[in-house]
Formats: sequence, C-alpha cells, structure tokens
Amino acid sequence: MGETWANLGVDLHLETGGDASRHGVRKGLTDALRAAVRGGRLAPGTRLPSSRSLAVDLGIARNTVADAYADLVAEGWLTARQGSGTRVAERVVTPPERAASPRRRGGEPTYDLTPGKPDLSAFPRAEWLKAARRALAAAPNDALGYGDPRGRVELREALAGYLARARGVHADPDRIVVTAGFAHALSILGRVLRARGQRQVGVESYGLDIHWKLLHRAGLRTAPLGFDGLGTVVADLTGGAGAAKAVLLTPAHQFPMGMPLRPERRAAAVDWARREGGLILEDDYDGEFRYDRQPVGALQGLGPEHVVYLGTASKSLAPGLRIGWMVLPAGLRDEALGEKDAAGWSCGALDQLTLAEFITSGAYDRHVRAARLRYRRRRDQLVAALAEQAPGTRATGIAAGLHAVVELPPGTENSVVEAANWERLAVQGLSRFRHPLAAARQGDALVVGYGTPAEHAWTGALAALCRVLP
Repeated sequence: MGETWANLGVDLHLETGGDASRHGVRKGLTDALRAAVRGGRLAPGTRLPSSRSLAVDLGIARNTVADAYADLVAEGWLTARQGSGTRVAERVVTPPERAASPRRRGGEPTYDLTPGKPDLSAFPRAEWLKAARRALAAAPNDALGYGDPRGRVELREALAGYLARARGVHADPDRIVVTAGFAHALSILGRVLRARGQRQVGVESYGLDIHWKLLHRAGLRTAPLGFDGLGTVVADLTGGAGAAKAVLLTPAHQFPMGMPLRPERRAAAVDWARREGGLILEDDYDGEFRYDRQPVGALQGLGPEHVVYLGTASKSLAPGLRIGWMVLPAGLRDEALGEKDAAGWSCGALDQLTLAEFITSGAYDRHVRAARLRYRRRRDQLVAALAEQAPGTRATGIAAGLHAVVELPPGTENSVVEAANWERLAVQGLSRFRHPLAAARQGDALVVGYGTPAEHAWTGALAALCRVLP
C-alpha cells in the first residue's frame, strides 16, 4: 500500500520555522515539539506520530524527525518504548493563566436552588439510549441531510399527537416548527413582529429578564402588565400596554409567582387578540407538572389562530437537548420559517428522531409521570420543613411546577440572599425577576427551585435553606 495521509497515523500540527538547512529543520522541529509540550498543547501521555508519518506530513527527511525525537527523549520531554511508540513524558504541566473570575464571598455554591432547571441526574439515560438506537436504525438516509426547516416530520407528528392529548393544543404537524429551545423560538417571533411593524410587546410584570432582552434585541420595547392577587391583569392590554399588538404570557403556571391565569382572564386575553388582531405568545412553562389541581390546558386551545404555543423539552427532560417547538397560526408560519432560515439555528436531526421515538413509544409519558411524583415529594418535604423550622415563612405557587415562592418578612430579602451566599447556597430573591418598569412591587420572597438539585443533594440543600430563613 502506498504512503498516503489516510494510513500514516495521527495528525499533529507544528510550525517549524523557515530555516531550510538540515540543521535548521531539525532545530525548528525540536523547538516546536518542546514548546507544544511545555505549553500543555501536547498533554502527558499523548502518542506522537511515527517518524515516517510525521516526515511525510512535514515534507522532511525521516532521519530528521527521528533525531528530533531522540533529542527530546534525552531531555526528558518524550519517552520511547518498544511497542508503544513515542509519547509525551509524564510531568507537571502548568496550565495557561486565566483571568481571575469573581467568587462568591462564601465560596462556590455547594447547593443549588435556583429555579428554571430540572434534576439532571434523573435524565432517563437507558430509555433515551434505547429510543436513539431504534430511531437511528429506522431513519431514512435523507434524515442525515439538511432537511425540512420546520424540523423532522417524525417529531412534528409525534408532538402534534402528544400536545393535543396532554395539553389540549390544536396542533397540525404542518404548523409546528422545531426550534433549538424557547429562546430561539422567541428570537424568531421577535423578528417577525418587528418586521410586521410592531414596536412593543406586553409582558408579565414578573418574569425572566433573558426573555425581555431577546425582544429588545429584536428592536421591540416591553411593557409590563399589572399584577394583583389573582395574577396577571390582562385588562391592561387595552390600557397601559394598549400600544402592543402582542403579549407574552405564562398562563399554565406563571413564572415566578406560580399561579395559573384565571379562566375569565384567559378568555379576556383571547377576546382581546380576536378583537384587536393581536397575538398571544404562550410560554407553557411547567405545564406538565401539576400536583394539587386539575390540569390547566393550553390557552392556544381557545384561539389557535391568535396564539403561538411555545414548548420545550428543557424542564421535562434536559435543557442540553436544545429542542423546542412552536405551534403557529396558519398566517404566521411562513414568516417564522423565513426568520428561522435567516438565523441559521437548528437542532440535530438524530436528537429530533430520538425524541419522536421517545414520545411515540410511551417512554416520555412514563418519564413525566415518574418525575411528577418525585417533584411532588420534594415539594411536600419543602412545605413540611418550612412549617417546622421556619414558621415565619410561607410557600406559595406550589400547586404545580418545579419551584416555590417562599414569602419572607418585609425588608429581609437581601439579607437572606446574603446569608445563603455565606452558606454556599445558590438561591434567588423575588425582586430579581421584577420588570424594571413594573408599577407594583410584590413582597419580599425567595424563588426556590426545588427541582434543581440532584437526588443525593436535595436533603442538604433543604437543610441549608432552612438555616438561612428568618
């Protein structure tokens, strides 16, 4: 067999200098190898190419490479043993200096109760792997191409069936667009609204600043709606946020306050959209995790032509999958696809096929039911611990979801967050989620993500929380 790049071993990038004499080439190669080892680019134990292979790659004599290797073996930079080739010697390597990063005063957090994340240790690895194998075995060859910008048809069909059954969504596979998560979908919709001449979007007075920033980045302003003891005041759509023809809502489980949008307010929001030609962006936040009440169906079921339904696998499975979806009104689909294509974001076809198989096989339903029981148990343990160890506090918004709002005595939120910092407990105050333009301010509280810790860390996280509460 002839000597080609395909059969000569591992690749190694080196810059050996410009001296073309034999001595100069040997010195340049030796210096380049020594620098790569000293700087850590070639880690201890790394196997180097054979002298023949590296000579062909660099276009130099094989003896020159062999001599350079011998020099570095003698210096202790490399080792050479019969049968194992030439390798980088084991030695202490000083890592490159990195800019110092600010640290918490109490050190890096030991426990994490920040909201918005599931227990990643509970990801169903074995079932997911089985689904991936079945999906890959059945996948047509064209599944590995660029494919339909809406996403794989297998996933869109699986989602249409699941969302109709479990969430009451009117979901035609032709109107579903698969995205790389919720933020990707919101970015697309923000650009669509701006291209339509929109200038402002109504938002809830408490929510995630990353969502507001995404809309701002699309050239839109955000106008917060009012909030009272019954939740978001959608009547403000015809008042303070009246200039907006679109609104972002979390009707199933408002984040972070934790209450569903009341039936009369759900109806009022859809009536506004019909009457004014408006658009509701429905973030189905935590819609699958309910404990003490009947399921709250998706708002989209009341007005499919005036509501964009937005969902993801981030809470039910894992955010690292980067899979979300939009169920769009017919008149919005092509515009959304155009903006998605312009942005160039997508998610892997194999993960889409795996999720489709995971849903259609029933594994997704089984996983969600098991997760629902696990998170309910944690919620109950949180409520019991507060009653016993911190009777001056109260948990609200706990009928569903993966977080609770723990109410605090007036004026104590900042001090409790600071105390948590010293306890190496990551937790966030309610004020962190207030829109800068919101008129009303809710009381002092913590937003406790009881779904976040791994199972082995939950007991310790709960104990740390109770230590810092008044």
